[in-house]
Amino acid sequence: MHREWNKRYSRQMLFKPIGASGQEQLHSSRVAIVGMGALGTVLANHMVRAGVGFVRMIDRDFVEESNLQRQMLFDEADAASHAPKAIAAAAKLSAINSAVTLDPIVADLNPTNAAVLLRDVDLILDGSDNFQVRYLINDVAVKYDIPWVYGGAVSSKGMFSVIVPHETPCFRCLFPHAPAGRGETCDISGVIGPIVHIIASYQAVEALKLLTGNGHARNPNLEQFELWDNEHMQMNIAKGRNEHCPACGHGVYEYLEPDMENMEMFTTLCGRDTVQITPAQPAQVDLQALVPRYAPLGKVEVNAFLLRFSLDSYTLVFFKDGRVLVQGTDDIAVAKNLYAKFVGL
Repeated sequence: MHREWNKRYSRQMLFKPIGASGQEQLHSSRVAIVGMGALGTVLANHMVRAGVGFVRMIDRDFVEESNLQRQMLFDEADAASHAPKAIAAAAKLSAINSAVTLDPIVADLNPTNAAVLLRDVDLILDGSDNFQVRYLINDVAVKYDIPWVYGGAVSSKGMFSVIVPHETPCFRCLFPHAPAGRGETCDISGVIGPIVHIIASYQAVEALKLLTGNGHARNPNLEQFELWDNEHMQMNIAKGRNEHCPACGHGVYEYLEPDMENMEMFTTLCGRDTVQITPAQPAQVDLQALVPRYAPLGKVEVNAFLLRFSLDSYTLVFFKDGRVLVQGTDDIAVAKNLYAKFVGL
């Protein structure tokens, strides 16, 4: 095995902070990536090429043509087949490094599954696009003492920070409350590919530090970039822990509570003209069994992971875990009516 490493990872091992011992640590490490969109695909690409032994990729969505501008692991065939992002990414990455164990999960990270999907890894990487998921990641990370690397990008701006529970401020220390409203999102302001690659690459560097025993070299700042206007800001957060923080201060993990107040059954997706509907209880849906029900009513497309039912200007996308995407509207009331009519509440 080490002889093979000398070929594949030779340039990485020549980098003294990693070396042979660091490569061994990477090989024995387990990483989870939450979100396999723009940031997540870059993160996964770096982790797999670097030789991280186990990479779990969690994403609720499927590939669309508008993703191809910035989500580097996907192609036109993935978009045409509506391939789930986690599955499509795993297919590409398995051809890049067959020695890495890939664990693609087609699911929405929520209070009922977050601990199960995240507590058995050494590091969590944030490729998500919303604060609710990040607070959920943070609760799992603090509760189970797992470091994670936050990242976000929109327009030509991005930021990241390293969070090591009980050593650095946690995410709720930095952001005690989610921003009111949806704020700046990709559907309002767009996003350019380079900012995604820069932020995710910084996240990946911090991941390599933590996984190879170089955590002492971790970045102590909340770093912010504005590429178009050539701006960069560093905010040292080393002393930013809040003793009154519910998560790291009091051990209260509000976002892990599987109640309807936090679970958000109806969620408008960023830039998608889509509402996601998550059932109150996890389900196992037989997609093929849905075909006879919907085929007489409209166009039906089905693969191993999802079923698309199109009627007039709307499309309902069914997943095996019971989730449904209502495409063609960002109005939750309209989505509820369509869900009630064709699925039932």
